Amino acid sequence: MTDASTETGLWLPHVTVATVVEKDGRFLMVEEDIHGQLILNQPAGHLNAGETLVDAAIRETLEETAWHVNIDHVIEISQWTSPNSGTHFVRACFAGSPLSHEPDRTLDEGIVRAIWMSRDEVAANTHRLRSPLVLHHIDHYIKGKRFPLELFSDYDA
Repeated sequence: MTDASTETGLWLPHVTVATVVEKDGRFLMVEEDIHGQLILNQPAGHLNAGETLVDAAIRETLEETAWHVNIDHVIEISQWTSPNSGTHFVRACFAGSPLSHEPDRTLDEGIVRAIWMSRDEVAANTHRLRSPLVLHHIDHYIKGKRFPLELFSDYDA
């Protein structure tokens, strides 16, 4: 393992969120520059201190796509280890619906653009996906895999 946390004897996975947002049969994706390669992902990112998983999903979607969304359901909680870095991720993936767009908003550093893609267009670009979870979560969404947000509790609230 290459996680820095293993140096202290603790193993701490990275907690991330992702949002599957569908509109008219197309999914909101981000194209990002990772070490000079254009990679595709859902709006996604790390959980920040003091925020809930739902809040993180809303924030990351806005920061990466300039879309305000409502988080409607949980699709899945997934674990995945990157074969490139050895980093282990625990990813909470949500289904969201688009509310409004801020076309003049500056996107996060590294994000080239937000793009709406069909499931088939995403599948045709599997070689460019940030992780196998991207298409996996779209497929689960299409199949109707959804759980209520009450699955999560925030005891700090």
